[in-house]
Amino acid sequence: PVTDGSRELHSLCAQLEFLLQFDLKEKRSFFGQRKDYWDFLCQGLARRRQEHEGVRFVTSLDKLKTPVGRGRAFLRYCLVHRQLAESLQLCLLDAESLCEWYYARSPFLSPQRRAEILGSLYELDGVTFHLAL
Repeated sequence: PVTDGSRELHSLCAQLEFLLQFDLKEKRSFFGQRKDYWDFLCQGLARRRQEHEGVRFVTSLDKLKTPVGRGRAFLRYCLVHRQLAESLQLCLLDAESLCEWYYARSPFLSPQRRAEILGSLYELDGVTFHLAL
């Protein structure tokens, strides 16, 4: 199993975060806080499901104060529970929402790249992750 001490884990998480932040439009909350991929994921999942267990878990963690911290915790949760590809796919189904959150260079706006990314993420479902949540 992959654990917190794995260099590959840190590289994977950094690449996932880079991908989710790449060409992300700058948005701000009502109070002026910058929105990040965490907000994109929450909005996308809320449109598709009643409530995602990962979102519920992350929002229950009082120590997490920033969208980036919440996003990182969500990625880890999804890796442990083998839900990353499915969760991201749900967020990527709505083309209008994608255009609202991402500029044209985002690989999520290319159907071919999006399929390649999701295919790779679905392969991660076969990997066991034992991470501290």
